[in-house]
Amino acid sequence: MCTSGPDFLASVHILQLCPRVPYPPTDGGAIAMYDVTAGLARAGHRVTVLALNTPKHHQPAEVLDHLGPNVRLVPVEVDTRLSPVNALRNLLFSKLPYNIERFVSPEVEAKLLELLRAEQFDVAQIEGSLAAWYIETLKRLAPELPVVFRAHNVEYTIWQMLAEREHNVLKRVYLRHLAQRLRRFEEHVFPQFDAVAAITEPDQRRLRAMGCQEPVVFVPAGVDMARFQPDPRINPKPRTLFMIGSLDWLPNQEGLDWLLAHVWPTVSKLYPDLELHIAGKEMPLRFQQLKVPGIVVHGFVESAAAFMQQYDVMLVPLLSGGGMRIKIIEGMALGKCIISTCLGSEGIHVRDGFDIVLRDEPTAWVECIGRYYRNELGHLAIGLEAAHTIARLYDNQRVVESFQDLYTILLPERAKC
Repeated sequence: MCTSGPDFLASVHILQLCPRVPYPPTDGGAIAMYDVTAGLARAGHRVTVLALNTPKHHQPAEVLDHLGPNVRLVPVEVDTRLSPVNALRNLLFSKLPYNIERFVSPEVEAKLLELLRAEQFDVAQIEGSLAAWYIETLKRLAPELPVVFRAHNVEYTIWQMLAEREHNVLKRVYLRHLAQRLRRFEEHVFPQFDAVAAITEPDQRRLRAMGCQEPVVFVPAGVDMARFQPDPRINPKPRTLFMIGSLDWLPNQEGLDWLLAHVWPTVSKLYPDLELHIAGKEMPLRFQQLKVPGIVVHGFVESAAAFMQQYDVMLVPLLSGGGMRIKIIEGMALGKCIISTCLGSEGIHVRDGFDIVLRDEPTAWVECIGRYYRNELGHLAIGLEAAHTIARLYDNQRVVESFQDLYTILLPERAKC
């Protein structure tokens, strides 16, 4: 008798290769990796996480032990710090983009060989462009092992967008050059995977156009609803806006600079008692030392959920970028009304004026914020619909089921009755 339908997937052993240790889940990349690892383990699968243990995100080897015996972390020490000398050497002598070359390590290759000799894996999954180079190593060492690429974004498009808006001529030339090198790298590497899981539908279309072999499926990032349950004891402070995100990421810096230059001066003049609260890790000094009326800079906060619940309306002024903004779906899960650029919401199934507010021009942002200030925006109703959207479409359990479906396509013999 079948224990489930004919496509029910038996327990599999997954080798998950990550460009950093996916913990703590405090930024989009770590959250996307960690929640899938945790969800697959809860579903009864074994996950061996081979992760580059970088100086920026360094963690002890036991940091994932709380996920139970189905998860094993294998960290490899790799120095990915930026170096002007290495960047110049790369520009002159290397075919690999510097963004990628920093994550190429003989120690990781050696550990891959050790793991593949010692253990039996059913499928490998490489997380994001920064680790995609290792597909060639995997194909050389284990040619029969199916390898999935989880495309957190199409990296070259981010740098292409940044270059288009850069006013410094020399910097614009460099960013364009970097985008071109990244595009050549991604167009060469991505089609070597056996399957691709795109985190947004626009990226799914881009990846197919780049020649990736099917299946190329859409698997969004999800929300672990247990981490994002509204606390009824917390009432948001009225007439407050907030932003939260990793401020070591150039598109987030660009968006905040745009907001401060083109939106906030008018908003603060029209509504002087309105507050903007800014939180984020790795915040550049110019933001840490910001002294602007009405703006409160928090820096890194331990709990994104607790921070979000203290304030009213979330702002996402993103002008460049790719993939999915996980902070948006987290904010929506908490019932927050979000004002975002159209690019910021790319890949998320939302509708302007229903479960989100989408505006691109500074004057439109000022107008929306004014409507919120006058209690004309309907932010409470929009936030309620946002929470319904996330519960319906972006619960992490659904994401894990999508990965199981993809593994079933690659491993039909493991589908059991």
